[in-house]
Amino acid sequence: MSATLNQSSGAAHTRIYAYGAARGELSVPNDDLVGPIDSSDEWIRQRTGIITRTRAVPETTAVELATDAAAEAVARSGVDPAAIDAVIVATVSNPKQTPSVSAIVADRIGANPAAAYDVNAACAGFAYAVAQADALIRAGAAHYAVVVGAEKLSDIVDPADRSISFLLGDGAGAVVIGPSDTPGIGPTVWGSDGSKADAVGMNHTLVDFRDGKAPWPTLRQEGPTVFRWAVWEMVKVARQALEAAGITADDLAAFVPHQANMRIVDEFAKQLKLPESVVIARDIETTGNTSAASIPLATHRLLEEHPELSGGLSLQIGFGAGLVFGAQVVVLP
Repeated sequence: MSATLNQSSGAAHTRIYAYGAARGELSVPNDDLVGPIDSSDEWIRQRTGIITRTRAVPETTAVELATDAAAEAVARSGVDPAAIDAVIVATVSNPKQTPSVSAIVADRIGANPAAAYDVNAACAGFAYAVAQADALIRAGAAHYAVVVGAEKLSDIVDPADRSISFLLGDGAGAVVIGPSDTPGIGPTVWGSDGSKADAVGMNHTLVDFRDGKAPWPTLRQEGPTVFRWAVWEMVKVARQALEAAGITADDLAAFVPHQANMRIVDEFAKQLKLPESVVIARDIETTGNTSAASIPLATHRLLEEHPELSGGLSLQIGFGAGLVFGAQVVVLP
């Protein structure tokens, strides 16, 4: 007779308990960036909606930003840090290939020895990490999880690049996720289109840089390609997330798309035919595009400015390099 394995199971439902945020210490206006790209404040505002972006001082890394955001989320959640048994950090800007940002953050917030790993899904990273935390808790592999999106994109920017450099900012946003009596995180609609991987991503490898074959790798994008993909294809994903959650746009209190470009945000809202009652996140105006950090940062700001959104439904969707995407509906804490 063969032995029978035990298999874990967890809570039936999960929810987000609280948000935390950390932005770069510097507010960088458009005028500070226009020289190397031969542009103007007016051009950047018209093309992107950005007035200023937050950037970190040289001494601050993605690790510090992630730690500060996670610490705030944990403090607001009321969960004992020692009870957190999973920490997931979404980032493309870990200053080291290893160790992970998440392992350091877990230790610094008092969650040692929580399971910890990083997710590299660019601007969709936060949505990916939320999906994983939700699944881990419902599977019984964790009870409480901290999810962080953290980026210091100013480290991987070429100031003379007109395709993306003026868009990017630094910051981190975090949430605490745990069990719930009712559903608080809807099904995730996610995927990728690697056939268009060259549309946005790093222009060189670290190996080529090491061997002197290329300069320091920086982010580049094919703006028109990314814009068309984001507007037309990601609207379909957003609709699928609403359908999977069993709601309509009329049920939403907030819409938080990845803060890639204000024109994309506005076109998104138009295509989804959102009612006027839906509050739309436009954090990009003063924070910039912070990749994996943009959704939690934008949501944190919305909740500060609109506390009445608490308990409402928010549609969040991330999309970015490697043409990865992820969307889900969540209940705001």
